[in-house]
Amino acid sequence: MESRAYTGRVGLEGILMVLSPLPLLFVDSEGDISLSNPELILSVLSSIMIFCSGLTLLKRPYMGKALGIFAVILGYIASLYYVRHNPIYTLAATVLFIWAFFAYFDFSVNKTQSPNEDSERALKRTFWGNIALLPILIFNLLFSTSELEYVQHVLSLSIFVAFVLYIYWAVSIKSKLHIAFAIIVIVSVFIMLYYGMYRYILLFSIIMLLISLVILPRSRAMVEGHEQWWEVILSHPARVLILTFFALCLFGTMLLLIPCANTKNSISLVDAVFTSVSAVCVTGLVVLDTPVDFTIFGQGAILLLIQLGGLGIMSITTVALHAMGRRLSLRQERLMTSMTDTHHKDLMYSLVTILKYTFIIECIGGAILAGLFYSSGDSFGYAVYRGAFTSISAFCNAGFALQSNSLVPYQSSPLILHTVALLIILGGIAPATVLFVPKWLSGKVTPIAARIALVTTVIMLFVGTIFILIFEWNGFLEELSIFDKLQNAWFQSATLRTAGFNSVPLSQCASPTYLIMLAFMFVGGSPGGTAGGIKTTTVGIIVMTFWANIMNKKYVVIHNRKIDPTTINRAVTIVISGLVILFLGIMMLEMTQEISARDLIFEITSAIGTVGLTVGATSQLDEIGKIIIILAMFAGRVGPMTLFMLIGDDDATDDSQCLIEKVSLT
Repeated sequence: MESRAYTGRVGLEGILMVLSPLPLLFVDSEGDISLSNPELILSVLSSIMIFCSGLTLLKRPYMGKALGIFAVILGYIASLYYVRHNPIYTLAATVLFIWAFFAYFDFSVNKTQSPNEDSERALKRTFWGNIALLPILIFNLLFSTSELEYVQHVLSLSIFVAFVLYIYWAVSIKSKLHIAFAIIVIVSVFIMLYYGMYRYILLFSIIMLLISLVILPRSRAMVEGHEQWWEVILSHPARVLILTFFALCLFGTMLLLIPCANTKNSISLVDAVFTSVSAVCVTGLVVLDTPVDFTIFGQGAILLLIQLGGLGIMSITTVALHAMGRRLSLRQERLMTSMTDTHHKDLMYSLVTILKYTFIIECIGGAILAGLFYSSGDSFGYAVYRGAFTSISAFCNAGFALQSNSLVPYQSSPLILHTVALLIILGGIAPATVLFVPKWLSGKVTPIAARIALVTTVIMLFVGTIFILIFEWNGFLEELSIFDKLQNAWFQSATLRTAGFNSVPLSQCASPTYLIMLAFMFVGGSPGGTAGGIKTTTVGIIVMTFWANIMNKKYVVIHNRKIDPTTINRAVTIVISGLVILFLGIMMLEMTQEISARDLIFEITSAIGTVGLTVGATSQLDEIGKIIIILAMFAGRVGPMTLFMLIGDDDATDDSQCLIEKVSLT
């Protein structure tokens, strides 16, 4: 019996083979088309490897994956020659490269399951190859305006491969009519290519592909394979999380590109993407001045993106479906419980609690801030608007402000600073954890996870305040009164790990303060909250593991509870994956930006931690630098470990029978 997973992946052979000529598009058609041209060599090698990967991926998975990974790397390098002067194309190529790279790593196949007939396999290859090629031809017909001749030669190769697969299927079922149809299409394409009828090639091929999709027979296995095609994405929490945030970022970009969203009538695509990603990932780094460059509509769009990004669009959708009386399927419930780290029975209760908690806190904070802004001189309407915007931005730990210099004008307004700081802290801790605060303060039994998050948060808040006071007493706090020094040090400690608001200029901070800021931004908030970073519980587990090893204890024990070794391994993985992403980001910025290393390290750490604090380097970034920060913000929001989970195997292996081996570490 043929498996649905295998059936869906048989079509991947056809997709890879049909699309294999596309890396040749990265060759500059007006340049040197010879063997001395590195673009040509890399593109040709990439195309050949993709085609061979399609041939071998199911029969010899390891060889097919290796060929595919090398093809992706070579194709990406070749594309950089072509798109290096266009940052948006560079971003698109990088995203596509990352997706293809992880997709190849994630691919697996059970070799014991295979289609029953060669004709069935050939049919699926032809069908999915045509499906993949059709949108590419339509896009080129509508939007391609330059280098049309060379593009058509490359696309003609894809068309040729598609209909060769069609002929192979037709031969397998001995259908002379289908064979004649495919041959007529191939000959017609080459005739039009010879006479330079390039636009007609696209139109003719699109029509022929549509006809082929209509006349190709269907089978139950193909329909099931089609379902499995989507389930490959929708059954994996990491893929769903990344796809959700990617779609929300794309939606936000389109909103911000609307002329009425900005005061300039138009902004660059890179700036729109940067602002959208910063809002969705609740970071707060900006390349445009929010109150100056965006209209009320644009600011409202940013606020919507902050709210959706902070809460999680999947959580909101799940609760909305429940409110309309629609139940989730068992697969959807398992997915949501995995993403929210809750028990199956507690899923809906937890999501509803999150929404209630969020809106209640935001409304209370907005009302308080509106009154404070009104008393400081704002008109009533603007005070309400600014209070609501600041409250949502603070609770979601986004750091966007309706003042060009954040909260510096209110550095001597303790009520505003402490209200915003409290919103930041409450947003950076999970609602369930906040509900345990009364029990924790009264000394009652509290869940270990909540206790670790609360203790680590309190320690970091007070340690940060003390360090900022010590190192910046005669620094950026110098001109403030003693009382203002205390409250601004506390505010910066609260906003430092998560939010991105600042009440004092940070560009001239002392070196010890700079190091403390880097460490705190990397840690971030607590699990279940709106903040980024590696999380307070991760740091707490790592510190306790360190102390247990120092004290020569076999287990990490807290309040008569042993910490699961799997949790410790996960904590180590989170820290290492975060450091890897941070190192790569620093290296990329150092290679592309003419900015001091000190400022670049601060900027990339702020982006990965989704903090949003800056020492002024954001405004100095060129478009390539902005793209690197965009990728860092996205990686920080979905979690570096989530990205690496894409290359993991969904099926856990049983290692209980393996022998134990001791390795010397000292």
